[in-house]
Amino acid sequence: MKKIAVIGAGGWGTALAILLSERGLPIALWGYEKGHVDEINRSRLNLPFLPGVTLPENIIATNSMADTADADLVVIVPPSKAMRSVAEQLAANPPRPETPLLSCTKGIELHSGLRMTQIIQEALPNNPVAALSGPSHAEEVARKAPTAVALGCADHEIAKQLQQIFSTPNFRAYTSEDVTGMELGGALKNIFAIGAGICDGLGLGDNTKAAYVTRALAELNRLGVALGGKRETFQGLSGIGDLMVTCFSRHSRNRGVGERIGKGETLEQISGSMKMVAEGVPTTLSAFECARKLGIETPIVDQIHAILYENKAPGAATMELLNRDPRPEED
Repeated sequence: MKKIAVIGAGGWGTALAILLSERGLPIALWGYEKGHVDEINRSRLNLPFLPGVTLPENIIATNSMADTADADLVVIVPPSKAMRSVAEQLAANPPRPETPLLSCTKGIELHSGLRMTQIIQEALPNNPVAALSGPSHAEEVARKAPTAVALGCADHEIAKQLQQIFSTPNFRAYTSEDVTGMELGGALKNIFAIGAGICDGLGLGDNTKAAYVTRALAELNRLGVALGGKRETFQGLSGIGDLMVTCFSRHSRNRGVGERIGKGETLEQISGSMKMVAEGVPTTLSAFECARKLGIETPIVDQIHAILYENKAPGAATMELLNRDPRPEED
């Protein structure tokens, strides 16, 4: 391997570029805005998205997709709503057919219901596609905090190759063949993190939040299995692991959005003040739509959808969840 490309110069893409730079290879970090790219190269900092972390010299930012075509691995990390556009741009400057494409974006496309690897595979059908997911905040990965993730690929040999590339003294990667479950766990947990933040914003306490996260995991399992994931995957790093860190961490943008909603701010006010994307906001629309199509009961997703998109009061949504008909815990 002689070169790696990372597409997406947000916080997570930059953190992964820093992680991969430990291999000593040239890293091409693609960003959409030329001014942002030029400032990264000048200052060696990505102040809007990952402040306080200096980028190694072997990371070169670019806004030309052609600079990624000769990479031996392409890591794809745009916001989920931009994935289709980015995949099409990549297809216009395609890497070699044997080059693995690794999605590190967590989301579900609205209306199509497609996962991120499926969108990439549509645009670049000749390349192997894989996914990375798990409890991994960019701020901590960039500062080399011990982290473990899952790497999923239908081709086990490629998964093992990626495992070697991503394994460092502080970053441990486990392989998985359940790409579907991995991606669904990573996407759906962002919705439930908004609800966890609402619990914090309302000041409901530890009992409430623990019960909420437990029931969120049950709902994630139910919808995730219906969408094709394996139940055991949702008990692993890309399921309960990612759910816990996103629901409890101060770094979680989705939990932060929920907390601000619980304190009385509107989604419009919050979105207007944020530079980075809280993926749970668009994913709520996608998951709500998928659940309706499949006839799956998703009471938490339904209430978060009502809060975000129907102006429902968080307190009223909480009481509606508490007053549902009694049932066995297994349901």
